[in-house]
Amino acid sequence: MCDYSLETYRSQPAQEGVSYETRRFPSHSIGFVDPRNVSTAICMACDMRLKLEGIPRQIQSAYGVTADEVVTFVNLETGTYHDGVRFAGGSEITLRQLGPGVKARVIDALKASPELRETADCV
Repeated sequence: MCDYSLETYRSQPAQEGVSYETRRFPSHSIGFVDPRNVSTAICMACDMRLKLEGIPRQIQSAYGVTADEVVTFVNLETGTYHDGVRFAGGSEITLRQLGPGVKARVIDALKASPELRETADCV
């Protein structure tokens, strides 16, 4: 899923084992990109597990996490931006809060069929 704020950009689905990075798009939204093709938004499926690297210090302090964490991609129901991550302790933040420049490797993609992935609700 890509946040509605990224719908005007080219996009492609995330793939297991591939590394991406958060980036600020011209619309000021934060989303994932392949560092070799920063004009295409990478859409994560709900419940994908990601290994984040380079989590900003202010996020580390506020949520009791380290610079590198395994997280779950989630769809947040409240607020303006909905793409987010859930830390192991249960805290959830938006990609906008995470900011640009955080690396993410997909370590576990959904094992469901492509049809189920497209219709899966992210809650």
